[in-house]
Amino acid sequence: MSPEKTKSLIEKYPLIFKNITEPSSGHLYLPITLFMFECGDGWFNILDQLCSSIQHHINWKNKKESAVEQVVADQVKEKFGTLRFYHTGGDDYIDGLVAMAESMSGVTCEDCGKPGRSRGFGWITTVCDEHAKERNIEV
Repeated sequence: MSPEKTKSLIEKYPLIFKNITEPSSGHLYLPITLFMFECGDGWFNILDQLCSSIQHHINWKNKKESAVEQVVADQVKEKFGTLRFYHTGGDDYIDGLVAMAESMSGVTCEDCGKPGRSRGFGWITTVCDEHAKERNIEV
């Protein structure tokens, strides 16, 4: 993911991405940041909505009922053509949100966010027809 989009997510959801800031200063810890989001910009909106839904659920539950442990992302990446969001904390509802986001990535172009599908043998990627042609993948 581009540095701009990475920074945007980290700044918008500091509790979810607190593992990638320096504990003493709160500034971005660049070596980890470089490997935190190993996916294309096309999945930015999926990740943004996922993080928004996660944080909203945690905040709401913690006001109304029993506490839900804060979700902290460990890694966000592409694997076998779909998004993977590895985290600690949360509850069953959040696990469902993550599963839904990962499923949505399987029909969303990782490069641009348009409708896409899984393609390739060996290395699987999810891209639209246009990006498949650019990558010389059979359409």
